[in-house]
Amino acid sequence: MTDSAVAPRTPVTLLGAGAMGSALARAWLAAGHPVTVWNRTPARAEALAAEGAAVAPSAAAAVAANRLVVVCLLDDASVGEALDAADLAGRDLVNLTTGTPGEGRARASWAGARGARFVDGGIMAVPPMIGAPESGGYVFYSGSHELFEEHRDTLAVPAGTRWVGSDPGFAALHDVALLSAMNGMFAGVLHAFALVRGEDIAPKDFAPLLAGWLTAMAPAVHQTAEQLQSGDYTKGVVSSLAMQAAGIPTFLRTAEEQRVSPELLTPYLELMRERVARGHGDEDGTGMIELLDLRARS
Repeated sequence: MTDSAVAPRTPVTLLGAGAMGSALARAWLAAGHPVTVWNRTPARAEALAAEGAAVAPSAAAAVAANRLVVVCLLDDASVGEALDAADLAGRDLVNLTTGTPGEGRARASWAGARGARFVDGGIMAVPPMIGAPESGGYVFYSGSHELFEEHRDTLAVPAGTRWVGSDPGFAALHDVALLSAMNGMFAGVLHAFALVRGEDIAPKDFAPLLAGWLTAMAPAVHQTAEQLQSGDYTKGVVSSLAMQAAGIPTFLRTAEEQRVSPELLTPYLELMRERVARGHGDEDGTGMIELLDLRARS
């Protein structure tokens, strides 16, 4: 196929030229998509202009330039401010701004009232992963399935796509759920390094042991999912919650001996003790979810 026979690429408007927005713009430009960009601080868009992007003088002008409008700003309030004066009728709005599920649902209703189709997104990548298929980065999408299907190929240029449902809040929910698990893991990692710090144990020697152990434990999420699906928290239990709770004093004494604060662990350990005290020592940790569910506890 000759170059002249290649189908024209979908033009994209991008609001936001921060680190992530710039990475998105560069990926689309590299793939041959015409890109119109707007940023509240115009100087930040200058580098993209030098690479072929058209810079709009206002968010409203940027929206008017193309049907597909991608937003990657600081927060939900910034999205509202940027689009307040824009005519969204007939536009396809893809919001890649980090937000909550409730904000995604509210923004979908807001966009619909202004005549736009809407999809919310949750980016599971950092800027260097954008435009690099081998990096494994991807974006959760939810909302208008028709919009997503029509623009799937364009949206897949910067990173992989994961459709998670027509509820506009689901992309943010998946995003924050995974990031919450990541933060919990990092809390444990920091506590582990803190325990060995100051001893004759090189962090670089300890790191492979820690990474290997976490990798070995990761498949446990599938058993948690099965127990939640069935409602039987005793199914397939290998190490009961009562047995795990019996080790809590050792964790705390070790931290004390090593002069390490246990504050990254104690919330989890306290929930473990409470679940056992309520008569669920034959389970594993899955049942502690019941203690986190404020709807069930109210």
